[in-house]
Amino acid sequence: MLAIRLPAEIEARLEALAKATGRTKSYYVREAILEYLDDLEDLYLAEQRLIDLRAGKTQTVPLEEVMKRYGMEG
Repeated sequence: MLAIRLPAEIEARLEALAKATGRTKSYYVREAILEYLDDLEDLYLAEQRLIDLRAGKTQTVPLEEVMKRYGMEG
């Protein structure tokens, strides 16, 4: 279980959206968190890859090689 405090303006927008669509506020909060969580995970993964690349811990792969590897050449 998670409890969060939202600014009044956001709470009002969320309430209006829920009423207009017949869905619950919880539904929209859950959807927003899931979407944002995916983005955050991607961002942190990319940042770590960049750190590793700059530190010489990993190497890049040319696009042409990736395309060939997955049968996308030409």
